[in-house]
Amino acid sequence: MTGKDELIVGLTPEEIEAIEGQDYSLSEREEMEKKYEENIGSRNIKPGAIVSGKLLRRVGKEVIVDINYKSEGIIPISEFGKDEEIIPGESVDVLIESLEDQDGRVSVSKEKAHFHMVWKDIKEAYDTGSEIKGTVVRRIKGGLKVRIMGVEAFLPGSQVALRQVPNLENFMGNEYNFRVIKLNKRRRNIVVSRRQVLEEARAEQKDTLIKELEEDQVRVGIVKNITDFGAFVDLGGIDGLLHITDMSWGRIRHPSHLLAIGDEIEVKILKFDQERERISLGLKQLQPFPWEGVQERFPVDTIIMGKVASITDYGAFVELEPGVEGLVHISEMSWTKHIRHPSRVLTVGDEIEVMILSVDEEEKKISLGLKQTLDNPWDTINERYPVGTEIEGKIRNLTSFGAFVEIEDGIDGLVHISDMSWTRRINHPSDILSKGDVLKVVVLNIDTENNRISLGLKQTQENPWNSMEERYPVGKDAKGEVVQLLDRGVVVRLDDYIEGFVPQSQLGWENLEDPSDVIRIGDELPLRIIELEPTSRRIVLSVRSYFNGRPMEELSAFREKLEGREKLEVTAVESETSEVESEESPDEAREETGKEAAVVTETDEALENSEDTLEAAEEKNEETVEEAAEEKTEEIVEEAAEEKTEETVEEVVEEAAEEEAEKTEEESDEDSEKSEDDSPKDDDEVEKG
Repeated sequence: MTGKDELIVGLTPEEIEAIEGQDYSLSEREEMEKKYEENIGSRNIKPGAIVSGKLLRRVGKEVIVDINYKSEGIIPISEFGKDEEIIPGESVDVLIESLEDQDGRVSVSKEKAHFHMVWKDIKEAYDTGSEIKGTVVRRIKGGLKVRIMGVEAFLPGSQVALRQVPNLENFMGNEYNFRVIKLNKRRRNIVVSRRQVLEEARAEQKDTLIKELEEDQVRVGIVKNITDFGAFVDLGGIDGLLHITDMSWGRIRHPSHLLAIGDEIEVKILKFDQERERISLGLKQLQPFPWEGVQERFPVDTIIMGKVASITDYGAFVELEPGVEGLVHISEMSWTKHIRHPSRVLTVGDEIEVMILSVDEEEKKISLGLKQTLDNPWDTINERYPVGTEIEGKIRNLTSFGAFVEIEDGIDGLVHISDMSWTRRINHPSDILSKGDVLKVVVLNIDTENNRISLGLKQTQENPWNSMEERYPVGKDAKGEVVQLLDRGVVVRLDDYIEGFVPQSQLGWENLEDPSDVIRIGDELPLRIIELEPTSRRIVLSVRSYFNGRPMEELSAFREKLEGREKLEVTAVESETSEVESEESPDEAREETGKEAAVVTETDEALENSEDTLEAAEEKNEETVEEAAEEKTEEIVEEAAEEKTEETVEEVVEEAAEEEAEKTEEESDEDSEKSEDDSPKDDDEVEKG
């Protein structure tokens, strides 16, 4: 501090006046200080006070206002509306927030001043529950901001409407009536609700509407909500349910395909339960019933375009027009193909041509055909494949009774198991055939009415039985493999799978009660043909006749070779039929069951001809094959006995045959009395063969 400063500080007011106040007199200075006190020293200019000021100008993001203070006030531009014009000199009320902010300026607020001024009115509306108008200004998290009486209030999303609103942007800029539901002056927090206003109005409308509603009325409503099963429609105070089945006579997958929230529609009151306040509505009931006159619009045998509406296991429903659908059964989809499921042919939404097969207007049913719009290949099958034609095909499937051969796309023929081989015993088609094999077959029969073709595999080869007399004349020696053991003999296989029967008495042992005592499956026997009937496909052979005229040592060696082996546990070995699972579909099984039934008789006869080499006598005096064979042996023995040669194998056989013949004569009477019982027994034995 300088000496001058100290001097000035230590001066009295009069001395200061004498030194510095030469411009103002004492009276003038007192008057100036009084005016300053009236202005700057006013008690109104303090934080929290509301004062009146004048707008001066806008500077950047601020507005300068004169508040009759030593410093001008600053108002943020955000407190003015977007469209609000700032006019210099215009009066404005502001609230003093701070006389000196961090920048040394006077901070004032126009909004807070307005809030304090309207608080009384807002508080009164809250206390009385009265409605106030407001405008939605912007969207914030959890709801909307609403300007009421010049101040902003919060509108929660749950209080915007009666139901949850998916898009709040639709309310921006709109003016509505609100009710104040919460206040906090210190935090300047105001919460309003539009829902309460709507609920009160809705309750009033509901009471009036319930008194007016009646069934069969037509009302205008607004779609308020959509679900999977229907739509809720506001009739003006009360909601009704418009079920999906009552929206259209046609098929609708989802209500949203026909309606949208906010749509204004006319509906019919179908049912009204006043006690439970439930209303059932209908939309399709306001439209004509589509099944009226359907027979005139869709005559039988006409072809029409339709759209596949749905697919089931048994067919497809085709929409002919809205509300009118017909069924194309799976059996009416193709002339030739075995369709396992309609989805392999059609898809929902496909537009197809169909033929009207039948119309039942009363039952609301229309039968349609898809294959009828195409050419039927079975109409010309006789021309393409005449009976007797040899064709080539691929095995599509094997069953226990035959093989299905595809001769062209979608057309199969059946090769029955009895038409596979002239001579071979076939237990199952898989014994000689495989799925996918390509083979030549002959067309045996065509049934166009039932769409069936009978094919033959063995017919492509020469029937060996036609030349059997040249190949196997009576008396010729041969070798055969035992393939089956029976109670009265054995079945042997010769060349080319030709089978013959060797009676028990012709096996080469005297008093042999059971062939299985010495014979086994697979044994090779020396044989001689003693009987041949090509027409009935029967060959009778004899081991005994083979050794006639041969040295005894050969017969003994043959017997020693087979005797002494372990006896089989069962006397008759049955050939097991391998079970091959059918790969048929349920539809093919139903179709092929008929084929199997139609040929079962033929199968039995064929098996009987190929397996049975003896036929039981059905009448009392008829000879069995065994007795016939014995008689042939006796004739041979008698001729040999006359020659009186040395004791050879032939003589041994003769003695045994004579003893057996005597025994047969003694039992002839008894056999005659029991012939009726014996014949069925023989039949059973033949069937075993």
